[in-house]
Amino acid sequence: MVAGIRASGGYRPEMALVAEDRTDGVVGFVMVSAATVRNAGGEHPIAMLTPLAVAPGHQRAGVGSALVRAALAASEAAGDPFVILEGSPAYYRRFGFEPAEPHGIRIHLPDWAPPEAAQVAFLTRHDPTARWWRGEVVYPPPVAALG
Repeated sequence: MVAGIRASGGYRPEMALVAEDRTDGVVGFVMVSAATVRNAGGEHPIAMLTPLAVAPGHQRAGVGSALVRAALAASEAAGDPFVILEGSPAYYRRFGFEPAEPHGIRIHLPDWAPPEAAQVAFLTRHDPTARWWRGEVVYPPPVAALG
């Protein structure tokens, strides 16, 4: 998936972040790339956080949290109005993510995933009165292929 995103037009190299340990080298990775929201007004690029990965020996040590916070800060600096993802509501809630569906953002999930796993974090440039960002999320092919 990562290689596919890197080869796609939605790759944002400045948004591919790693966490390093002095002894073990790279121990974590997160990427924010482009997806699309489709609605009656057309297709509009949006920011998507996926994947987040932390080496097993470094989990539960704050590496993933630091990566998510850094990814959100990078999206904020880039002027993104929000970031979407699929993931554990219990984990991502602490970073400001909330269910996307009540905001009019439809993310199709696998049958086994709870609806609240489709999430959004609104950033400072988000305009809640705008309509362009409401609609169906369309993943880039490397991500869609996993669904």
